[in-house]
Amino acid sequence: MHTKPHAPEMKNLILAVVLSTTVLLGWQYLVEEPKRKVAIERAQIQQAKAKEEAAKAAALGVSPTVASSRDDRIAASKRVSILTDAVQGSVNLTGMRMDDITLAKHKESLEANAHGVVLLSPAGDKAAYFAEFGWLAGSQDVKVPTVTTVWQSEQTQLSSDKPLTAHWDNGEGLRFEQQLKVEDQYLFQVEQRVTNRSDKPVTLYPYGLISRSYKDDKKHTYLVHEGPLGVYNQELVDVSYEQLRKDGKQTFANTKGWFGVTDKYWLTAIIPSQQEDFTANVSYFGAEDKDKYQTDYRGKAITLAPGETAAVTSHFFAGAKEVSLLDYYGEKLGIQLFDRAVDFGSLYFLTKPIFLMLTGFNQLLGNFGLAILMLTVTIKLLLFPLANKSYRSMNQMKLLMPRITEIRERCGDDKMRMNQEIMEMYKREKVNPASGCLPLLIQLPVFFSLYKVLFVTIEMRQASFYGWIKDLSVADPTNVFNLFGLIDWAPPAMFHIGVWPLIMCATMVIQQRLNPKPTDPVQAAMMKWMPLFFLVMFSSMPAGLIIYWAWNNTLSILQQWVITRGAGTPKSAR
Repeated sequence: MHTKPHAPEMKNLILAVVLSTTVLLGWQYLVEEPKRKVAIERAQIQQAKAKEEAAKAAALGVSPTVASSRDDRIAASKRVSILTDAVQGSVNLTGMRMDDITLAKHKESLEANAHGVVLLSPAGDKAAYFAEFGWLAGSQDVKVPTVTTVWQSEQTQLSSDKPLTAHWDNGEGLRFEQQLKVEDQYLFQVEQRVTNRSDKPVTLYPYGLISRSYKDDKKHTYLVHEGPLGVYNQELVDVSYEQLRKDGKQTFANTKGWFGVTDKYWLTAIIPSQQEDFTANVSYFGAEDKDKYQTDYRGKAITLAPGETAAVTSHFFAGAKEVSLLDYYGEKLGIQLFDRAVDFGSLYFLTKPIFLMLTGFNQLLGNFGLAILMLTVTIKLLLFPLANKSYRSMNQMKLLMPRITEIRERCGDDKMRMNQEIMEMYKREKVNPASGCLPLLIQLPVFFSLYKVLFVTIEMRQASFYGWIKDLSVADPTNVFNLFGLIDWAPPAMFHIGVWPLIMCATMVIQQRLNPKPTDPVQAAMMKWMPLFFLVMFSSMPAGLIIYWAWNNTLSILQQWVITRGAGTPKSAR
């Protein structure tokens, strides 16, 4: 055997793996874990101080010098309530702002008493997030509504069958009206009217804006965009918070489309009239430790002669990025690329079809976990001819391994001669050593696309499977390091390995044993450790993705087993 020259390489490889693992574990335990504990202790101290100050102030009969709560700010202004099956909240008649919206159908957590997701909040603190529509004056001598203007309305509720109409008179002959209509699913129609009762012409510009005070302290990932985005003349443009802080402002003139602000699952978007051009701005304003971001538009100038009335209609979306809903509104209102609010990524041509297949199977089977299993079978059937050919080639390679070993021993250090003899044998046996990689290369884009679907689509959020999997979009909650919950201990994130990742690892080991071993000892050692590497790397990924990978491996094992059972010996060995 001529494998001894590789022994030092093997030792170096194992040493490198051990050292790398030691460094990672040491860094987590000695650096990251103390940091996390210090951050928790500081937060607890700050909360305790705030409670103590509030208690002292209450004992002295003095109002504590803390910011009012969201509920207090809402109660401080005159409002008209919003009530639909999907949206609850209110419209602020001061400035006609939409600054109080809760998504009733989507809960903050899986707990039974969880509240709906709060999307919009009034101005006044770091969580302010609101939209407003109005008019800009063409000259300084024209009074238009401002953020402090109190609009008048006799109504107390806005619902899908009760539009809200509010009005304001500037005292100089201009009467402004705003009518809001809301559909059952997150979409508001905003109609702005102005009547010129003065004796001179007036020029006005319609506008709409979304303002957000937001602390950009999340750990960002290339998998999903969060921040300002828009579609301008059929081109999707997303701007990161970080980039906007550097640029200050970006302008898109003479364009059509829509714009807004997106989170992973939620969207606010203004859709001006799709028949007219507008100018859009994306801006950053930083002051007093507050990061404020704004997306807005200004429409074309409208000149009203005495006695004339002008009206402008736009739409405002505030809700969950449900793909079917975005598709519906996109088609109904002619909104350009509205479904791209969901970050399907550069593999859109794969990601969205996979999503549509998953939702179709879910409607059929009533469970997204079962839909993932059915999708895996479908993909397997589509790739069956190629995979079958590949597995047959891999099985032939396995049968040829004794002869390859014999050639390596005979040729010794003569690499050129060894490679020539091995290639000649491949030609005689009609074996392609690279064909085994083809299914993996084809499945990688599918795998990544499915990962995107599970990671970014609201439909997968809090979608349950069976047993302990209550949310397919997050990691398996079980953990081998606390004996699957028997020990009251929360290990660091890198030590989180659940049941489904272990199942996936086991299927990889079984599948690996059905494949031919690499002829190079170093490669063989690396392949041997590969399942463990994937176990650690995938343990924090969505459970739905792990279920897909484990089920895909199981089907591959079955397919390889059937092929192996029916395979014969190489022609030259008969």
